[in-house]
Amino acid sequence: MVKGILMVAGEASGDLYGAGLARELKLLYPPLQIRGMGGDRMREAGVDLLVPSGRLAVVGVSEALGKLRLLHRAYERLRRALWEERPGVLVLIDFPDFNLFLARTARKAGVPVLYYVSPQVWAWRSGRIRTIRRLVERMLVTLPFEEGIYRQAGVEVTYVGHPLLDCLPNNLSQERVRQELGLEQGLPVVGLLPGSREEEVQRHLPLMLEAARRILQEIPQARFLLAKADSLRSTYVEERLALEELPILSLAGRTYEIMRAADLLLVASGTATLEAALLEVPMVIIYRVSPISWFLGRILVQVPYIGLANLVVGKRVVPELIQFQATPERIATTALELLADPRALEEMRKELRQVRVRLGGKGASRRAALAVLGIMGLEAKEIPPEGEGCGYISAF
Repeated sequence: MVKGILMVAGEASGDLYGAGLARELKLLYPPLQIRGMGGDRMREAGVDLLVPSGRLAVVGVSEALGKLRLLHRAYERLRRALWEERPGVLVLIDFPDFNLFLARTARKAGVPVLYYVSPQVWAWRSGRIRTIRRLVERMLVTLPFEEGIYRQAGVEVTYVGHPLLDCLPNNLSQERVRQELGLEQGLPVVGLLPGSREEEVQRHLPLMLEAARRILQEIPQARFLLAKADSLRSTYVEERLALEELPILSLAGRTYEIMRAADLLLVASGTATLEAALLEVPMVIIYRVSPISWFLGRILVQVPYIGLANLVVGKRVVPELIQFQATPERIATTALELLADPRALEEMRKELRQVRVRLGGKGASRRAALAVLGIMGLEAKEIPPEGEGCGYISAF
């Protein structure tokens, strides 16, 4: 009897990548049972969810403290699954603090651990790589420079490419999307992407709305599209928008359309910045965390940029307004300068094309699935044409 897989993702992006991986595993080895923790996308891809992850995603130390009870409950359920079911492999997707803790249990239970989508050890808390070397059988990394980092540290590693390349639509033109959304052609359109976690949205949305108000004072004909993450369960966005008298259209589950329609994005740092870069959409990256998390981050962060697009290209292609710089005034001023300069926008698009070039081609989900089967000692029953990857969905 073939043992199953325990797959664990704790955030919207991890749910996206886990869904693509699960679909490919089901195509390559249909009898395989996959259980674990994730969101709606993983459920739709055939994963039996022992723990729904919707309320677990956090950023920063102080933010995590408020969810300790939920995180502990999730850990206990997955710990029992490891000991009682003894799956063929534990597949961990990002969400490092929780997942590396769970990896210790897997090690004790004799369950091999495969880690898909690396923690950002190259950005901060590089000491985690020693823990990974001790607990993880193989890393499946998605950024090209990560492979050398792990290999040099003595970790078994495979670069599979980035799964976002399996997700992005190729048939969306700005003209078509604007027509479908009822937007007049030629009007400036700004996309607002405040984040996929409740805390992120509550920190970023007020900043973005006030920045939008200031932009409207200078460009009265501007229109705004707000991407609401599917992972958000509260009514905060709707309640906040009801207080504003702004021409903002809020849409859930249509982030790629919003990106394509926009001349410029105001976007919270995270996976969405890489999605926007791959779609070659100019953007301003903003981010705020709690004062405690910011203080610790300044001590521990080891890279000059926070945006994935800037990190992949290796220089500041996209403006970053972080923490105290992320004020409505600075956000609006930066956005207005870009909107008033078509050449600057085109230059940013040109630079963003380098992100796709450096990440390579499609097929990350398929390569990751083959690696999972390999660590279980299984061969694909057949090699069908590649599936839908992530499907036509987004981390938002």
